Amino acid sequence: MSIESFLQYMQYEKNYSSHTVTAYEKDLAQFVFFLQNTYQISDWNEVQSDIIRSWIVSLLKEKNTPRTVNRKLSAVKSFFNFLMKEGEVKTNPARSVSGPKVNKKLPVFVKEKEMDMLLDHVFVVKDFETCRDRLIVEFFYLTGIRRAELIDLKSVDVDLSASQIKVTGKRNKQRIIPFGDELKDHIREYLEFKEREVSVSDDFFFVRKSGEKMYPKQVYLIVKEYLTTVSSLEKRSPHVLRHTFATVMLNHQAGLNHVKEILGHSSLAATEIYTHITFEELKKVYHEAHPREG
Repeated sequence: MSIESFLQYMQYEKNYSSHTVTAYEKDLAQFVFFLQNTYQISDWNEVQSDIIRSWIVSLLKEKNTPRTVNRKLSAVKSFFNFLMKEGEVKTNPARSVSGPKVNKKLPVFVKEKEMDMLLDHVFVVKDFETCRDRLIVEFFYLTGIRRAELIDLKSVDVDLSASQIKVTGKRNKQRIIPFGDELKDHIREYLEFKEREVSVSDDFFFVRKSGEKMYPKQVYLIVKEYLTTVSSLEKRSPHVLRHTFATVMLNHQAGLNHVKEILGHSSLAATEIYTHITFEELKKVYHEAHPREG
């Protein structure tokens, strides 16, 4: 059973993104190279747990980060699960193999007052592009949408009458995100500019002046440019605004499960990291404000 069959299975049956499939392809190619050059193995049934552990050691010696090594191990585990499913091997030698521990860093976020300054005072809307750029920043901050989701958003996915957007997330899972009156007004303004200044447009909601779909680097640079005007954070990306959205929601008493659904997380554990952020903020305020703890 070829790796190619596995990759097709992951993409078309498991609905993994093309980005993930490409990463798995590279990881498995690296694993095959290691097997052939270190152990002269070409039969998947000859692969044992100790061999996989030695591969992990070699990856760490090559200065791969624990997070990268765990991703590569995940690719190998998934591949052997697929081989078992297809009857090519009887056991998964990677099943009992543990990856290196990853020290999780708390996500960074922009302060509320800085976002207020940006949205209320920095943006000056004078044409299609400035109106679009403001709306992009607002979408990230007010809906928690991912960059890829924003880029792939179709015009039909934005429902003004119901004040909601339909988002297609990871593995083609769809979710509905509500929005308020301020964002609705800015969407209307953007659509008016779009109709006047963009002569030809495809089905995508956010487009370039030419009418073509936006690309990831362009969206990243737009966000970075505007966040730089109000924040000194080292990271100033669309994902930081997603973190900011989650943090603001929890700081204002939104339920954890509700935030999970809006963000499109598959498990509550992925959302719970934001509770650590809000607690860190609480500790900071406490030490700054209490007269005996400053």
